[in-house]
Amino acid sequence: MADEAKAKGNAAFSAGNFTDAINHFTEAINLAPTNHVLYSNRSAAYASLGKYSDALSDAQKTVDLKPDWAKGYSRLGAAHSGLHHYEDAVSAYKKGLEIDPNNEGLKSGLADAQSAQARSRGPAVPPSPFGDAFSGPEMWTKLTADASTRGYLQQPDFVNMMKDIQKNPSNLNLYLKDQRVMQALGVLLGVKLSTRMPEEDDEMPEASTERKRPAETEHVKEEKRPEPEPEPEPMEVSEEEKEIKEKKAKAQKEKEAGNAAYKKKDFETAIQHYTKAIELDDGDISFITNRAAVYLEMGKYEECIKDCDTAVERGRELRSDYKMIARALTRKGTALAKLAKSSKDFEAAIEVFQKALTEHRNPDTLKKLNEAERAKKELEQQEYFNPQIADEEREKGNQLFKEMKYPEAVKHYTESIKRNPKDPKAYSNRAACYTKLGALPEGLKDAEKCIELDPTFVKGYTRKGAVQFFMKEYEKALKTYQEGLKLDPQNQELLDGVKRCVEQINKASRGDLTPEELKERQAKGMQDPEIQNILTDPVMRQVLSDFQENPKAAQDHMKNPLVMDKIQKLINAGIVQVR
Repeated sequence: MADEAKAKGNAAFSAGNFTDAINHFTEAINLAPTNHVLYSNRSAAYASLGKYSDALSDAQKTVDLKPDWAKGYSRLGAAHSGLHHYEDAVSAYKKGLEIDPNNEGLKSGLADAQSAQARSRGPAVPPSPFGDAFSGPEMWTKLTADASTRGYLQQPDFVNMMKDIQKNPSNLNLYLKDQRVMQALGVLLGVKLSTRMPEEDDEMPEASTERKRPAETEHVKEEKRPEPEPEPEPMEVSEEEKEIKEKKAKAQKEKEAGNAAYKKKDFETAIQHYTKAIELDDGDISFITNRAAVYLEMGKYEECIKDCDTAVERGRELRSDYKMIARALTRKGTALAKLAKSSKDFEAAIEVFQKALTEHRNPDTLKKLNEAERAKKELEQQEYFNPQIADEEREKGNQLFKEMKYPEAVKHYTESIKRNPKDPKAYSNRAACYTKLGALPEGLKDAEKCIELDPTFVKGYTRKGAVQFFMKEYEKALKTYQEGLKLDPQNQELLDGVKRCVEQINKASRGDLTPEELKERQAKGMQDPEIQNILTDPVMRQVLSDFQENPKAAQDHMKNPLVMDKIQKLINAGIVQVR
């Protein structure tokens, strides 16, 4: 089952569906928590989403589980690089190369990390004027004491950023775009810094989107300076240019008024100001996207979608910032998701979110995409739900079961479960099929699900007990049958199950196991956590020693029912033999 989940995760990763890949790898890890490859794969998926803190945690787990596996250090180096911990990244890649000196991936990663490390050091820079604000433990005390930043300390990526700034205050410039860092800086300096304005939720629409060209560098020869030329007389500005400039200035004022109204949740007034700004200046799509944000807040989703389409079309004509295009698309996707009534409707929203991510990979957009995909999946399950068809499929499975066509029966039982996932009978019947096919882990899982859905359904206990018996877990099977007998004391199938289990358990007590049976039980017993606990218990180790070397002490131990119960478990497992 772990391999199946892993395969699904690999397929999702290859398709670029990193969130689905993480879910599948997590399922596999729950089934096989000591498999280092699963943590390595999930680390790669987290890194692909930019979740480097999670990627680092999984990479470290990979290395802990398999310290001689070079690929684990590759994952570790990649996660450190993503967090700008270049020194740690270099160290990780070097450790990996000690294990596999010819690994090209590690060599490439090391070169990239060393290059990034050199760039991060750069030329000597003056100390940050805010260096004192981040020094010493007082920084953490202030952030904990202030209600506006206390919650950030529960977020690993924020803590890592603050540690990096504390280590080198000059790195503050790397994180100034993160509003949490700006908030923290204000708290540490004891001043109120302006943060981003509200947009979709509590942000105000964005500033002008005109692209800026990089400044040209002037090269001046020190040896000989040219004679200063007389300053040219200012050119006359045409009336048309003056009018355009005045309109742009008025448009900005209208936008600011719209922002103020938005902040007060006076949406109708905000709409009026943004509309006026659009009329005055059609060369700035931020006016359109701001109005779309207000329509979204008001629940006028059709108007929001229309504005977003206009903003995208106009933005491409004006070659506006790709982030603005992505923002308009994200807003449109949000409106489409709000309007969605069926799983089919969510497909349009998902497609728009995906387009937005191709423009700019924004975490908020990615989150909205994941939410839309989950909502679509839930609606698909609801739309597929049909108890009548579920019963029909179950009956088809029953007929095939009677004909001993077990694989075909499994298909119909599976369809029945999809149509009605709350029906315990379908799980019970499929468990019986799996048992016939020798797929015991799958049968056990279905039997347990059957009991979970209806703890009073006796058939579930007979299914579970049968699977456990075939897995030669006789004590567990005995307990399962006994639980079922509490519900139906006269059930012959349960009584027969108890009888079979007791016979097998007593074979070990009588010493009647064949060498092959004894070896098999011992191997299985040593994998049982309960048996392992008994064997590692210091008291029980002394008891077992006394049974061999001190008969008088052994007789005293026999009087303790708890000790005897554990001894009996060891006998049943073939660990202790009766002669």
